[in-house]
Amino acid sequence: MGNLFAKKSMNKMMAEANEHGVDTLERVLGPVQLTALGIGAVIGAGIFVLSGLGARTAGPSLMLAFVLSGLGCAFAGLCYAEFAAMIPLAGSAYTYAYATLGELIAWIIGWDLTLEYAMGASTVSSGWSNNFVEMLNIFHLRFPLWLAYDHWTGLRQATDRVARGMVLSSHPGMVPGTPAFSDAMDALKAAHPPELLTQAHALLNAPHIFGVEIGVNVPAFLIALVITAVLVVGIKESAKFNATIVAIKVGIVLFVLGLGSHYITKSNWGTDWHSFAPFGVGGIGLAAGLVFFSYIGFDAVSTTAQEAKNPQRDLPIGIIVSLSICTLLYIGVAAVLTGMVPWREVNIEAPISRAFLDHNLAWASNIVTIGALAGLTSVMLVMLLGQSRVLYSMAHDGLLPKKFFGDIHHKFRTPWKGTILAGLLAAIVGSITPIDDIGKMVNIGTLLAFVIVCIAVIVLRRTDPDRARPFKTPLVPFVPILGILFNGYMMYKLGVWNWVRLIVWLIIGLVVYFTYSRKHSTLQQSLEAKESVEIK
Repeated sequence: MGNLFAKKSMNKMMAEANEHGVDTLERVLGPVQLTALGIGAVIGAGIFVLSGLGARTAGPSLMLAFVLSGLGCAFAGLCYAEFAAMIPLAGSAYTYAYATLGELIAWIIGWDLTLEYAMGASTVSSGWSNNFVEMLNIFHLRFPLWLAYDHWTGLRQATDRVARGMVLSSHPGMVPGTPAFSDAMDALKAAHPPELLTQAHALLNAPHIFGVEIGVNVPAFLIALVITAVLVVGIKESAKFNATIVAIKVGIVLFVLGLGSHYITKSNWGTDWHSFAPFGVGGIGLAAGLVFFSYIGFDAVSTTAQEAKNPQRDLPIGIIVSLSICTLLYIGVAAVLTGMVPWREVNIEAPISRAFLDHNLAWASNIVTIGALAGLTSVMLVMLLGQSRVLYSMAHDGLLPKKFFGDIHHKFRTPWKGTILAGLLAAIVGSITPIDDIGKMVNIGTLLAFVIVCIAVIVLRRTDPDRARPFKTPLVPFVPILGILFNGYMMYKLGVWNWVRLIVWLIIGLVVYFTYSRKHSTLQQSLEAKESVEIK
């Protein structure tokens, strides 16, 4: 049991980082591409969707909720930057934990990152599908519900559409998305009128297999496969594709800020603290935990450490600059949204699009829909990129099958088998599974990784103070402790059921570790060989 916390030598890690050849990852990324990867991972569903839920939770102080989430990420990001520059290896928090906290903690983080990246990509693929269907609606093209959602979500969508029609017919003055409208819909669904479910099944119009109604989210499945193909072809091509998408979506966010600022009513922000933050500090904290998903992915920049030309300089730039840009854009969008629409009337389903529709700007609403689609595309790309690199790093250490996850394509120089498996997993989960709860699990799993990286910086400063650090986290231990407190607080605010799901996921991971990974670990094998020689 003593070897469970054995640490991987920093000297060995640096030797691996300096390896070259066709069986290694190709170093082609510069600071611009790394920054674009960070922005590509961060700006997506959060800015176009979660801002509505956050506004209902925090009111106009949604701006402060984004600041709180951003600060938690900033403190963790500074810690990531130190490690990424010091240990330029793929694997991100998994690798950092291996060097500081030992193999078992490293495995837990690697397993946890699978929750962040693969399951996060599944969540995003479903969000992409929703926006794709909305885009088709712009052109008056209808996608069958049973092919646009998994069965449970499709039936819920059909039920909501029927209920929406019933409420509109009985209350023609109500506006969809407002609290009064939502309450009326909830009351109708709670009453379970027989005609509601009958009409919902008729609207769904799904086929049956062996008497069971089915549903498959085809757009989610296909986009995950397309992104996987791009990632297999090469990191340089993936970075170019991502940079193009990032340019489009940042342009659309700036468009939202520019046009929306002309329709701000300052009184919507409130006239005192109570009207600005109607639910107080607690509401801001809860909203910060909810919108935290908006920031997930900036840490994926560190997973490309073995593909950066000058990782010691460029990785800190990519992490810090991308996080700073995204935080400023998020605060700006929160200010515009709550200034355009009174917070009680913010639409939860499509807050920004609806805000423009409320001002009779349908053409602007359509542009926002396209921006959301672009945003989610790049988020999926970076999440699947990060997942395949973490699996590659774990396989390199023997914790996963190296012949599969560690196999580098001789032409494309990518871990192609692990990339394909991660992409297929995201495609399947995203196409047949209701993923609302998975999205919440992604949040708490990512926050756990952030907390452990902050702890690891403090530990390594004490255990290896003389190690060369091209970038140093400022004010240690003050900054890492703030990272632990901010991210730990947001974990706490996510509620008990998310903790239960996280613990169950980690227990499954521990079963895998003790039945396979520990027996095949290259570090454990070397320690056992050394002990055997000493005994002889």
